[in-house]
Amino acid sequence: MNLFDNLENINKQMPLANILRPKTLDEYLGQTNVISDNSPIYNLLKAKRIFSFILWGPPGCGKTTLARLIANYHNANFIELSAVTSGVKDVKEAVENAKENLRNGIKTILFIDEIHRYSKTQQDALLPHIEDGTLHLIGSTTENPSFQVIPALLSRVQIIMLNAIDNESMRKIILKGFNYLNENYKLNVKIDDDVIDTIIRLSSGDARFALNTVENSYFAAKNNLTSALVSKLLQKSLAKYDESERYDCLSAYQKSMRGSDPNASIYYLAKMLSKGEDPRVIARRLVVCASEDVGNGDYRALLIANAAMNAVEKIGMPECRIILAQATEYVARAKKRNSDAVAIDSAIEDIKSGKDYPIPLHLKDTHYKDAKKYGFGEGYVYTHDNPEYIQTFMPDEMKDVKYF
Repeated sequence: MNLFDNLENINKQMPLANILRPKTLDEYLGQTNVISDNSPIYNLLKAKRIFSFILWGPPGCGKTTLARLIANYHNANFIELSAVTSGVKDVKEAVENAKENLRNGIKTILFIDEIHRYSKTQQDALLPHIEDGTLHLIGSTTENPSFQVIPALLSRVQIIMLNAIDNESMRKIILKGFNYLNENYKLNVKIDDDVIDTIIRLSSGDARFALNTVENSYFAAKNNLTSALVSKLLQKSLAKYDESERYDCLSAYQKSMRGSDPNASIYYLAKMLSKGEDPRVIARRLVVCASEDVGNGDYRALLIANAAMNAVEKIGMPECRIILAQATEYVARAKKRNSDAVAIDSAIEDIKSGKDYPIPLHLKDTHYKDAKKYGFGEGYVYTHDNPEYIQTFMPDEMKDVKYF
């Protein structure tokens, strides 16, 4: 480290969220599903068993903090990489470092933040070293690992899902932040419950965001911190809408319409629109629901949904929100009938499972010169000429199968 490095460190203004990071597992809040006496993961940690895992959870839920605490708990060598700025070269250096530490009886935990950003090649580079115990991997991601992490790596790690910080834990974190600032800066800013409730509401379970808000509002308050000031400072709640939440919203939207709950359907529609979802994506899901879940229970639902999709394409936001709401309500209230979806899926499964039989001769195409020579079309009766005549259309092997 040279003089300039020292000056750089002196001039840093460390964020409150970093200053107040928990130093022990007992201080770690908001993840009782992972850190509690009833948690099998916690029992593994207490048994001093190191294992590789990926922490999956929303921003600010404590993924990086937990990784560091676990490394400290095990007295392990801790190497931290960001998938945004590192690559295979950095992984190789970490492996060499881990091998050197093993010679001295020290285990290594390699923490990779935002591991979903690693390419397949970069993820592949981790596999042999996890497999042979050279190092133990802790990854963190805000994206669903099932979509973003290669199967070979998933088979070698456990997935630990973290939740957004609950309101009770968030209240403790916010109070801790204000108490620290009052003790160290002596501004004696008075904090009332309305302010704390506002920060909790606007933070949406993100402890980092909450503490950043605490810090900024504290110094902006001039001894008079109000919930109105907090709201004005933030302008509005930051809309968090990653890929995982996006598909969860679309899923909840369709399931609410399928379940004939127009209120929930409108809520999830509003949630997606307010977070910037492309209304055309929503319209496509609306059309799918009108066919898959309503079907011929009310054939007009598909007509309305399709009309809404066309209108959305031509009109766009903000006006198309009303069109989507109108069609959403209709589809949600419509009589449900999924027999068409069940029928086509059953038929496809039959074909895939080997029931792929030849077309009966009397149904084969006869619009070419040699068709009759092969017996194609022989015995077919034109239905309009003889509507009473009963003829078979299924292959003989499938004659007793009913899809409806």
